[in-house]
Amino acid sequence: MYGIIATWRMALEGISEAADMLKKSADAGDSIETAIRAVEDFEFYKSVGYGGLPNEEMEVELDAAFMDGDTLDVGCVGAIKDFANPVSIARMLSKEPVNNFLVGDGAEKYAHRHGFERKNMLTERAKIHYHNRVKETTENTELKPYSGHDTVGMVCLDDKGHMTAATSTSGLFMKHAGRVGDSPVSGSGFYVDSEVGGASATGLGEDVMKGCVSYEIVRLMKEGKTPQEACDIAVNTFDKELKKRRGKAGDMSLIAMNNKGEWGVTTNIEGFSFAVATENEEPTVYLVKFDENHKQYFEVASKEWMDNYMATRTAPLVRK
Repeated sequence: MYGIIATWRMALEGISEAADMLKKSADAGDSIETAIRAVEDFEFYKSVGYGGLPNEEMEVELDAAFMDGDTLDVGCVGAIKDFANPVSIARMLSKEPVNNFLVGDGAEKYAHRHGFERKNMLTERAKIHYHNRVKETTENTELKPYSGHDTVGMVCLDDKGHMTAATSTSGLFMKHAGRVGDSPVSGSGFYVDSEVGGASATGLGEDVMKGCVSYEIVRLMKEGKTPQEACDIAVNTFDKELKKRRGKAGDMSLIAMNNKGEWGVTTNIEGFSFAVATENEEPTVYLVKFDENHKQYFEVASKEWMDNYMATRTAPLVRK
């Protein structure tokens, strides 16, 4: 069995390419890196890579991570600027004996030293988003500047039983310079163990980090829970815990896959989408819906929804 699962519709093209690789017995590391890079390179996805939304100083700072489920090796970068594919930098860091998590200038020096592509990641489109948000928040003081924290997170299984996990994001829109969320933090934004399975998160990093939710899902799978059971228990329990202690819980959406290629997804928000492909299932986008009892279920995204998704993201922008 092989498979790959990812947060959000934006991952579809990437996991489709990865599925073609996995079908030909490609390695889970190569496949997931290819899939994440596809999202990083597409400028219309405004929360990852090129075209990602900038921080409050109008600089694009990126976070990414890579984990090998066979060795448990982890590589992470935080608040890195001016490099095209942070997931590839993270993957190289995972092979280092030490210095596996680099941030800011240190991450950039490492990337430069190892020949990674330098690139201005701030697009004209992102500048318009920035200027419009500044104007909106000036005119409406109740409107919060933070939005667009849609991390792409993935878990991958190849036909040899090797599993990997990876993430990439530009983080909160208009975040403080130097802010790092859950995405590059092992156990929070991602975790994978080839003997069990893996999980990855998207949402408000400051809250996801409070519960190490990705690790908790893998721990529950190790105890015998299915990926869906593990996601349900971990996300719903922690969502309730945050609300009990703090009165509120930020967005949390988790995806998981075990070493049999079975998958699960749980979210505490409306409008979450995810993409999955396995040996038995062609690349598919699902929408998470809730019934009248607020019990979630999955629905295959319609052609109309898919067309509207892309039309909305590629529509021309006007500076207000």
